[in-house]
Amino acid sequence: MQRTCCFDFGNTRLKCALFNGREMQELLVLENDNPETLEKIIHDFNPSKSILASVINHNPAAEEVLKAHTIYHKLGHTSKIPFSTPVGKPETIGADRLAAVAAAVDLFPHQHNLVIGLGTCITYNFVNIQHEFLGGSISPGMQMRFRSMHEYTALLPLIEAENQFPLIGYDTKTNLLSGVILGMSKEIDGIIDAYALKYNNFNVLLTGGDMPFFVPHLKNKIFADPYLIYKGLYAISEFNNV
Repeated sequence: MQRTCCFDFGNTRLKCALFNGREMQELLVLENDNPETLEKIIHDFNPSKSILASVINHNPAAEEVLKAHTIYHKLGHTSKIPFSTPVGKPETIGADRLAAVAAAVDLFPHQHNLVIGLGTCITYNFVNIQHEFLGGSISPGMQMRFRSMHEYTALLPLIEAENQFPLIGYDTKTNLLSGVILGMSKEIDGIIDAYALKYNNFNVLLTGGDMPFFVPHLKNKIFADPYLIYKGLYAISEFNNV
């Protein structure tokens, strides 16, 4: 089977998912985007194809390495994708959102899908039964909320997220945990309920690095997959790297 490297250069981390055919085999966290780092991955795994989704100003030399050793594609608004984008400015859609929607269409074709990404921001992405990505909404993510409360107040500390906390916080830390994590959970459920008033039947797909903190608190039925973006990148790679 052909091997494919799917690179995701996000605001927080640089990652690479390794696929053998359609099966994801391994997920790597990159220390940097230097050419030497990419060359080592190519040497170790010998992929025939690669795709890059980047929302940062990455090192251009990294792309040259991928072009030299693989059939390479950079995800952007000119990429061939398995859905249409009838929105005002399709060129402004983030690569991570394109990948997440591509995964939803690949996994649940010809169905309404609401894809929710929990990363630096929360992104809500709706693709309908005709495979039209209609857009959605963006709100601050978990770490952004923790950090903003710390930076815009004199006394609130910057805390780390935890899974165990009460509804009624008993100290500053548990008040912050309850406010952010339960508050975001209610926001997510509220958005899902709002879509339910407009669309009778749709799938809800949840992904992103912060996903585990929220799954236990959501009342709506969801399909949770931390690797959804990488599966979408693979699907887009197959569309473009022929």
